[in-house]
Amino acid sequence: MKNIIVKLALLGVTLIAMSACCNKGGNTADAVLDNIHSRKSVRQYTSEPVSEEQVETMLRAAMAAPSAVNFQPWRFVVVTERAELDAMAEILPYAKMLKQSPLAIVVCGETVWMGGNENPYWQQDCAAATQNLLLAAEALGLGAVWTGVYPNAELYTRLHDFLGLPSTVQPFCAIPIGHPAGNEQPKDKWKPENIHYGKW
Repeated sequence: MKNIIVKLALLGVTLIAMSACCNKGGNTADAVLDNIHSRKSVRQYTSEPVSEEQVETMLRAAMAAPSAVNFQPWRFVVVTERAELDAMAEILPYAKMLKQSPLAIVVCGETVWMGGNENPYWQQDCAAATQNLLLAAEALGLGAVWTGVYPNAELYTRLHDFLGLPSTVQPFCAIPIGHPAGNEQPKDKWKPENIHYGKW
């Protein structure tokens, strides 16, 4: 069920971006749609660093994501120290490429919201922020890959402790980022058979 919710959130981000841009003129719409369809997972990087300006651009894009009641539960940990990146690669089996990347951004979520109650939407909000961040990386000519952490309890507990996060903040995913060393190509994921109109 959680995976379905996250996928629906990502679909919502894409549709919102497409709708907004199409209303601003063809050229803008084409550029935005091209960026969406050009995004790919990049797992090999050069040693060239990612600038502070690029990091801020990606984080600004992430924070522009939609959020339930505008609570904005996302929190971000930017990791650039080589020793820390290598250590994260050891505790996260799906993020071994951290040993190559000059940067990682860990997307985290505040799990408690108004009145001290559990925030039931933090995963959706963090998924939307993650997609925005990945699209910003693509637009900047950078390579990035979404590596899963939540809801794997073993993984998010390891990363939570490693990063020293507050008790109410959980890591959602880790994103290695760098300048692409290879020539990865986007995948065509268009499948009309996955679309249903009206009812199933």
